[in-house]
Amino acid sequence: MAKFKVIVSDPDGTSQSLELEETQAVPLIGRKLGEVIDGAAVKLSGYKLKITGGSDKDGFPMRPNIHGGVRVGAILSEGVGFHPTRKGERKRKTLRGNVITDSIVQVNMKVLEKPKGKKAEKPKEAPAESAPAEAAQ
Repeated sequence: MAKFKVIVSDPDGTSQSLELEETQAVPLIGRKLGEVIDGAAVKLSGYKLKITGGSDKDGFPMRPNIHGGVRVGAILSEGVGFHPTRKGERKRKTLRGNVITDSIVQVNMKVLEKPKGKKAEKPKEAPAESAPAEAAQ
């Protein structure tokens, strides 16, 4: 089954990493780059997130203009996966399509909308223990 590492970036400069396994990862499969999803799919209820990128198990990046979940060798002149050093330079690079499949390992997202009313909170992991020595005094 799928296992994703989800990187959620906030416009204020912070980011957080989440691990999704098995049934938690199912809502992301079949989604495309550029789609806006509800944050509840990645344990961040109240958020609106946009899928911005990702990479597969071998490190090949996802590119928005390659359709499907396939891996292809495309000739690039600029953009995701290739940054030319000379004017007019082109190169054939292996890239992944714009659909999230089981082969994808990392998914990048950015926050479009935070929950209203209360402070934005990180997903809860382990509760912090309070100091029992203060209570004894």
